[in-house]
Amino acid sequence: MTIDKGSIGANRTGGAPGERAAGSPIEFRLDPGSGVPTYLQLVQQVEHALRLGYLRHGDQLPTVKDVVKSLAINPNTVLKAYRELEHRGLAVGRPGQGTFIDGTLRHVGLPQQAELRKTLMTWLRSAEVAGLDEEGIIALFTSSLRDFAEHPGAPVRTPRPRREVTHHDQAGVVA
Repeated sequence: MTIDKGSIGANRTGGAPGERAAGSPIEFRLDPGSGVPTYLQLVQQVEHALRLGYLRHGDQLPTVKDVVKSLAINPNTVLKAYRELEHRGLAVGRPGQGTFIDGTLRHVGLPQQAELRKTLMTWLRSAEVAGLDEEGIIALFTSSLRDFAEHPGAPVRTPRPRREVTHHDQAGVVA
């Protein structure tokens, strides 16, 4: 999923794809290999854009027609995503006008985001040097995020290395 600040997936001005159209500061992208349903990918991208401050109250989402044209998906998929955003209190449809951001999510200011991003990029480089590939980084991050969410404020746990099984003694105890 990608959020491109300042652009949308298709435009209403007849210009080149990706060129900014009036009224919509987001471009939707799909990851067919993610296993996440298409409509939820759209919902998640709007939520991420809200958290990052790319979308604000009153911003217009791309029209269903524009999203269908740029992503080659069924209009009902886009409508389902927009209905879900309405259900979550994040958007409101205005007949004849479009769908607009009507709610907010907690987000961090741009200076703090920049500092956090810098720290995260340093961590990612360290993970790469340590030998983790993208899937390994995702697995480690996801596991750490889950631990953090389940035990906020708890001290950082370092996983214990597992002992290799070398042989069994006569009592069946692993040495």
